[in-house]
Amino acid sequence: MENKTGKYFKYAIGEIILVVIGILIALQINNWNENRKESLEESSILQNLYDEFSENKKLFEKNMSATKIAKQTGYTIMNLIGKPEEELKTKNIDSLLYMVLEPGEFRPSENTINDLIQSGRLRLLKNKKLKTLLYNWQSELKDVHVAFERAELKIDNELIPYLSQHYALKDIDKYGALNWKENTNLKIDKYAIFNDIEFENITDDYLYRVVAAKKSLERIGKTIDTILEETND
Repeated sequence: MENKTGKYFKYAIGEIILVVIGILIALQINNWNENRKESLEESSILQNLYDEFSENKKLFEKNMSATKIAKQTGYTIMNLIGKPEEELKTKNIDSLLYMVLEPGEFRPSENTINDLIQSGRLRLLKNKKLKTLLYNWQSELKDVHVAFERAELKIDNELIPYLSQHYALKDIDKYGALNWKENTNLKIDKYAIFNDIEFENITDDYLYRVVAAKKSLERIGKTIDTILEETND
């Protein structure tokens, strides 16, 4: 009886060990499968981020180009203030005013980032630097929006109202969507604004805001480049 009991006991222990080993193997296989799925999903996320930010890079470059033109044109206009009429007549003032009024607008795609944050799938990314960049993205983008909104407010609230009283908007709009073929038929002294301190002050403050917007855009441009680098490994 003692021999039989010992055999049964050893057999039971052996069975338990086999069951435990089987469970451990099953868990290991399950973990391997889960890790494989997460790795595949991470690769898909990285590709989606790369594709989205590649398009955002194109939008950024387009916006940066418009902002640079607005800034450079603003400096040109400021340098013309107080100059003699003979010199002003050598410049296309209508075109200069049109270009300075188009500082650009950066509205990138955020579909992938928003989905990752809302779904909690951002945790799948192993790259801590990339996760930090993505978490900070919306904050940086808000800074850009605020900077450009300040410039647009200056245009809408002061610059356009001033030009409406002292200039011919139709002549400026020849270079925009309205595409007028002829100047205004009204007689107006376009050069008078270049001897008006109010115009100089409005333009100076507007240019200050454009420069600030350009700096914020440059910062987010570096973030875009870094995200592209981190998602293209």
